[in-house]
Amino acid sequence: MKSICVFCGSSPGSTTDYIEAARLLGTTLANRNITLVYGGAKVGLMGQLAKSCIESGGKVIGIIPKHLADKEVAFEGISELMVVNSMHERKSKMAELSDGFIALPGGMGTLEELCEILTWAQLDLHQKPCGILNINGYYDRLMQFIDHSVEQKFMEQEHRDMIQIDQNPGSLLDKFEVYQPPVVNKAKWALKLTEDVI
Repeated sequence: MKSICVFCGSSPGSTTDYIEAARLLGTTLANRNITLVYGGAKVGLMGQLAKSCIESGGKVIGIIPKHLADKEVAFEGISELMVVNSMHERKSKMAELSDGFIALPGGMGTLEELCEILTWAQLDLHQKPCGILNINGYYDRLMQFIDHSVEQKFMEQEHRDMIQIDQNPGSLLDKFEVYQPPVVNKAKWALKLTEDVI
């Protein structure tokens, strides 16, 4: 993998554990010579992530919508800063430039980005690994909900299994290196769709 996209909060969170995790991820990416692709801001976990990667000699590509750059939250000191016209363009560019995706703790924006990239993987629009750094059990309840979706047959188990989870950046990246996308039985899906119509 040459580049990893990281979704994370523009806030620092309630404990320094989140900041330390963001900084460790940035350092780990730099040490593995993996380019960080992220949302381009200098605030919150986003800023700590990018700063640590740069300080460790890594390359950082930030992609930020113009309306946020105009509010002076863009991180000017990174390797490359792209200013785009919309949130949709930002997410599309981040996906295009990345070989995998990691979510650190964050709010609605982080959750939306994670769910969208997982949906794209489920629809076979990409076959890149997607993972969660589950710091302090932050995503435990989300995973409980996803498991509930599987139980209630709104999600296939193989799609739930696409989500790589760890508390350590190095271990998560090791999982990415051996990740194999699920092979979906298309005949099974066709039968399910037929049954739903009937």
